[in-house]
Amino acid sequence: MSGPPAGPARPEFRHGLVVGKFYPPHAGHHALIEAAAARCAAVTVVVAPSRRESIRLELRLDWLREAHAHTPWVRFVGRYDDHPVDYADPAAWDAHCAVFSAALGGRPVDAVFSSEAYGGELARRFDATAVCVDPDRRVVPVSGTAVRADPAAHWDRLSPAVRAWFVRRVVVVGAESTGTTTMAAALAAHYGTAWVPEYGRELTARKLARLRAGRPAATVFDVTWDRDDFVEVVRAQQAAEDAAARSSGPLLVCDTDARATAVWEERYLGSASEPVLAAARRPALYLLTDHVGVPFTDDGLRDGAHLRAWMTERFRAELAGCGVPVMELTGPHPERLARAVAACDALLAAGWSLADPLLPPA
Repeated sequence: MSGPPAGPARPEFRHGLVVGKFYPPHAGHHALIEAAAARCAAVTVVVAPSRRESIRLELRLDWLREAHAHTPWVRFVGRYDDHPVDYADPAAWDAHCAVFSAALGGRPVDAVFSSEAYGGELARRFDATAVCVDPDRRVVPVSGTAVRADPAAHWDRLSPAVRAWFVRRVVVVGAESTGTTTMAAALAAHYGTAWVPEYGRELTARKLARLRAGRPAATVFDVTWDRDDFVEVVRAQQAAEDAAARSSGPLLVCDTDARATAVWEERYLGSASEPVLAAARRPALYLLTDHVGVPFTDDGLRDGAHLRAWMTERFRAELAGCGVPVMELTGPHPERLARAVAACDALLAAGWSLADPLLPPA
C-alpha cells in the first residue's frame, strides 16, 4: 500500500501554511510555495480570493496544482473570503482566520510561510513559527499588483497555464487565396510570437493523398467532406491553439477558428452543424482578408476561385454579429500588414482590465 506523498527527507516542520489570493499566480508565489515545500512534511496552500475579482477561484487552483504537481505533499484548498481587509482590526483578523481554519479542517499548523508584513500576526494566531520569504521582492521581483497592471511586462514570471489565460488571440480569416496564412506568418514575425496554422488545409492534403493512393489522377475536386470532418477540424484547431497559447508571447495569431470553420462547412455541406457552431470562441480581434485585388493561386489544394466573393460576404456577415472587433484588410500586402499591426498594437496598448481585490484602508 502506498502511504502519504513523501516530502523532504528531514523536514523542519510537520505542517506549513501559505495563504494568499494568487491573483494571478506568479513566480514569486511559486518560490514561496517551493520554500514551504522544502522545509515541511506537508503544506496547505489556502487560496482565498474575494468574489469581486476577475479570475475564478477554480482556475487559480488548477494553475497552482499544475505548477506544483512535482511536490504532491503540497495541497491546495480554495475558499472565498469576502471579509474586509484591515490589518489593524482584530475583528477583521478573526473573520479571515476563521476562513483559513475552515480550509485547514482543524489540522494544526507549525509554520506560516509568507512574503507579506502580515505573516507574523498570522503565525501568532495559529500558534506557529513565522517564516518570512523574500519580503523585499529581491529574489523574485514581482507582485500580483504589478502583474495585474501590466501582464505583458511580467510575462516571464507567469506559468504556461496563466499565460494562456492572458494571451490576446488574434484570428485571421478570409476566403481561399486571400493571404490569411501570409498575414498570420507576417504578424507572428513582426511580434516575435507564435502563430497557429490552419488544420483544415492539413486535413485536405491528407484526404487527397489517400484518394491518390488508389486513384493517382484524383484532384482536390474529388475530395468529399462530411460533418465529422468539420468537428475534427474544430477540435484539432482549438487543441493546437490552446497548446500554442501556453508558450506564446502576449499575442497569439491564429489562421482560422471555429467560427470560420462554420462558414467552410456551410460552403461544402449547405449549413453549419450545431457542434461546430457551439464551439465558437471570442478572440480579442478578427482580421478579415478581402479577396479584391488578390490573384487566386491554384496550389492543388484549393477549389473555390469562383466562390471567393461569396465567402468574403459570409465572413463579413458572421463577424458583424459576433461581438468581437473586426478589422478588414484591403489593398496590397504592405498596407494590409500595416493596418493589422496598428490594430494589434492598439489591442496590446489597451492592456487587461481586472477588478481590484479587496484592499486595506489607505
